[in-house]
Amino acid sequence: MPDSLTRETTATSVVVLATTPACKLSSSDGTLLDRVTDQLATLPVREIQVVTPGGGLGADLRGVARIARISTGAVAVLPADLVAHTEALALLLDHPARGSGALVSYEAAATPMRPPVRVEGGKIVAAGSSFHVVPEANATFRGVLKAGEADLGALADIAEELAELADTGKLGPVTPVEAVDLLLVGLVRSGVPVRAAGIGPLHADRVTGQIAADTAVARLAEVDEAKVRLDLSIKADDGFFATFFVSTWTRHLLKPAVRLKLAPNTVTGASIGLAALAALWFSEGSQGGRLAGALLFYLSFVLDCLDGQLARYTRTFSPLGAWADGMADRLKEYAVYVGLALGFAGAGIWRLAVAAMILQVVRHAIDQSYAGARTDAARVGAQWGRPARSLLESADGSRARGVLGLAQRLEGDAIARWIKKSVVLPIGERTALIAVTAAVWNARVTFLSLLCWGGVAALYQLAGRIARSAR
Repeated sequence: MPDSLTRETTATSVVVLATTPACKLSSSDGTLLDRVTDQLATLPVREIQVVTPGGGLGADLRGVARIARISTGAVAVLPADLVAHTEALALLLDHPARGSGALVSYEAAATPMRPPVRVEGGKIVAAGSSFHVVPEANATFRGVLKAGEADLGALADIAEELAELADTGKLGPVTPVEAVDLLLVGLVRSGVPVRAAGIGPLHADRVTGQIAADTAVARLAEVDEAKVRLDLSIKADDGFFATFFVSTWTRHLLKPAVRLKLAPNTVTGASIGLAALAALWFSEGSQGGRLAGALLFYLSFVLDCLDGQLARYTRTFSPLGAWADGMADRLKEYAVYVGLALGFAGAGIWRLAVAAMILQVVRHAIDQSYAGARTDAARVGAQWGRPARSLLESADGSRARGVLGLAQRLEGDAIARWIKKSVVLPIGERTALIAVTAAVWNARVTFLSLLCWGGVAALYQLAGRIARSAR
């Protein structure tokens, strides 16, 4: 649940591909090109560069490559035949994240104007086009792609390689309509981590004719963008406890928090304070103390969720803020362990407390080391200047088998998905486990429960990481 210390400047250069006839279609504000440039003007965009017809797909891609070579910040590429909510564009262009990303939808079936993608862990791991197949696709690309500053070299190399393939006819019967789709395919295949920015109920559609354009523009009015922004500030992939016992009501605190000008870090500080008070009450050792500690620890987690929701709503989070928030989570949990151990008079409680703490440290190390290894591998792959997989390859891999395949299949069933999320004992489930066992029983039961459930979670995580690494 990231938050921030300060809002960082993230103005992005935008390349608008006005190379298809559809961009000249009329809308209520002129042409579709006029409409999208007016929208971009309301967002924190450094400059807008329009690529106009002048030589086919190869020329378009070389234009993107030139801009990527000289840009000093992130570069977004989008087609001028796009009809989208401004809030949908803001998900990428007004987002403080410095990395690469792409707009996706998790609902619509793939079409020629909505190529399929597969999203895992918030990242696009496979992307398609008219001749790039994506097995087990679970989302569609909606035409807006952003390359982070660190990935501009990869974007330029990919654009130039694609341009060469297009000019020599090796790409097959593709047109400028697919320029952005092919760039996404190239980035994903080069190993660049591409964040999947889900648009939720917002609209972002490319059109090919006037009737489709009129229909798409009319559909925009059917959606309350302000409400969607509020909904999107709530994590869609959170754990069971956070989703059903916290986020159902913290969403109503967001607008009051904004009116009070509360910063996410202020909420984080209050969360830390409540956790410290919970530890003090737990250390008192009485039934009443454990009940008070359990309530305060739950409220601390509520604020821990709220700070992330507030950061997403106001788009004021940063890598530094995310790190600070993660560290606060660990410190609060371990402080409560100490408080519980101090308040229990039985023998051996400190060994259980230390064991539970060590187990959590190991689990976090598994997660962080795996994430770091994937980032390093992607960085090394991008430094070679060529995609890790051929741009002419027609498939993005085979169906996963074994532990990984089972995990992917579980995602298709709602109940199984929630069970899978709970098995790994995320922070929400740990908070509930600690609060309930401490309030109803005692610290010994709490630590034994953490060790048993946490041990199963660690084995599950380890098996999954090994399976993914082997794949």
